[in-house]
Amino acid sequence: MKRILSSILLLVLIPVLCLSQARKTENIFIITFDGLRWQELFGGADSLLIGHKDYVRSPDRLKEMFWAATPEERRRKLMPFFWSVIAGQGQLYGNRKYDNKVNCSNTMWFSYPGYNEILTGAADDKRVNSNDRVNNPNVTVLEHLNSIPKFKGKVAAFGSWEVFPYIINEERSGVPVNAGYEAISGSSLTEREQLLNELQAALPRLWGSVRFDALTHYAAKEYLKKHTPRVVFIGYGETDDFAHGGRYDEYLKSAHQTDALISDLWQWVQSHPAYKDKTTFLIATDHGRGTDPLDTWRSHGSKYPGTDQIWFAVIGPDTPARGEIKQPGQYYQKQVAATAADFLGVTSFKNPLGEGRPVEGMRGRK
Repeated sequence: MKRILSSILLLVLIPVLCLSQARKTENIFIITFDGLRWQELFGGADSLLIGHKDYVRSPDRLKEMFWAATPEERRRKLMPFFWSVIAGQGQLYGNRKYDNKVNCSNTMWFSYPGYNEILTGAADDKRVNSNDRVNNPNVTVLEHLNSIPKFKGKVAAFGSWEVFPYIINEERSGVPVNAGYEAISGSSLTEREQLLNELQAALPRLWGSVRFDALTHYAAKEYLKKHTPRVVFIGYGETDDFAHGGRYDEYLKSAHQTDALISDLWQWVQSHPAYKDKTTFLIATDHGRGTDPLDTWRSHGSKYPGTDQIWFAVIGPDTPARGEIKQPGQYYQKQVAATAADFLGVTSFKNPLGEGRPVEGMRGRK
């Protein structure tokens, strides 16, 4: 009987042990790309916009930079990291050409509700329905992970938009957030951190509440070098603001530059012993943009059809290299938080408003 019980116990435990051994991700980076349309991600520059005199100042130059005969060529020109490294080693979801759909669950279709859904795993249309600087009543996956001993003090966030400290509820969560035009603080700033503070104060401000993404990016990198956090949020914001301003040329250039910044971050992570082959990037967007009438590409929100259409991408040591997902499927923004927790093996993350399940297929399971 003892032998029978032992055999049964082994049959139960072996799959669990194999799954535990199979998980390589020790660090998770949630990265957001504010207001980047799925149309540009999967199809490159829009033929109706790239030469439009109302939205582009130097169409010939812009076409030289980003135009090509096919959508596949155009997207590689626009976002080479996504379509070389991520497409080769990770996964991309949301190309509606293949009926592969990613949508917001919230009905607001603008930034704060989108980031709340990404980070908490649920929409909350009753309480999160503006972009006001109000502390989020919901617990984000960042806050939850920061409450777990092995992640405590190893969670940090950076954002170009000044509202992120409220979305993450820095005051309650204890997660340090550097966002907007907040200077890097601390008693032992590196020379680069001091320089970043000086540049931030000296550079022109195109938008009152959003700083240049390069400042956010390099502030995050300096923090990584000093503190090696295990859970990181980075919110890039320029694409949305250039779009609102009707500058399709700068929107494309910013998308290209943000692709380069994420590439730089991935290369640095893969060169660092604490992160190399132990880190997963989850990349998403907070909302889409309009398409018809044409001028609605500048806008988003519930009165603009289709602006709930989004995308996400993933790359890391546990993710099978499936590239662009071409199978029909329906996915939601609220799945990002649960997927992040799943990569880290954390099963305690639950949102009382409605848990978003992890995206099946992002993490290989043996």
